[in-house]
Amino acid sequence: MDKINKIKDKLAEFNQLLEGLSLEESILFVKDNLEGKKVFSTSFGIEDQVLTHFLYPLANDFSFFTLDTGRLFSETYEVFQKTQTKYKGLQIKTYLPEEKDIQSYIDSDGINGFYDSIESRKKCCFVRKVIPLKRALEGVAVWVTGLRAEQSQNRETMPFLEWDEENKLVKFNPLLHYSLSQLEAIVKENNIPINSLYRKGYLSIGCAPCTRALSEGEDFRAGRWWWENGKKECGLHIHIEKNN
Repeated sequence: MDKINKIKDKLAEFNQLLEGLSLEESILFVKDNLEGKKVFSTSFGIEDQVLTHFLYPLANDFSFFTLDTGRLFSETYEVFQKTQTKYKGLQIKTYLPEEKDIQSYIDSDGINGFYDSIESRKKCCFVRKVIPLKRALEGVAVWVTGLRAEQSQNRETMPFLEWDEENKLVKFNPLLHYSLSQLEAIVKENNIPINSLYRKGYLSIGCAPCTRALSEGEDFRAGRWWWENGKKECGLHIHIEKNN
């Protein structure tokens, strides 16, 4: 516990230093000041595409991975391919759910059982996302994410660097204070490929059966698990909910 407290104290100091730094500067700061294996998880949303652009020159320092749930949009696979075409030599390791876990879920809940209850939906997310994530984060010291404060209420108090108790590592959120309009400007300036669904109102893109386009004025996360009420998280960032 003393070791973790020391890490948290160091993160508090680093968070003050990160305020005011540019995206490139903050990434370099973390590269130079945090030890251990560093990974970046991408789901190919606009946030992750921007981070891919800036992390690509540092691919020797940051490993890339993605979670393929088996139920993604075809457009997501398309932007996956376009990303590797633009960023030559970029390796993005893909983690898939275990076949036995998927079969067990289908046997107990049905192929689309996640529509029936929040419990069943979270069970599906656990099998398709959380378990593969655990494999992806084995031995990792720093996990880079595309989380932003404006995405949902339970992310508004996030720091740049936080101790992830669930996974026993440091989570780095370099896009913390970026707005969608700022990200769109970066995408346009650098000709960064993005998911074609984004232009059709899909601002937060997950699995195909669980994502719809937003109507005008709807909250950023309204298109995810739209049949549910309350907080909408899949379990990948559950520790943030615990902290709020």
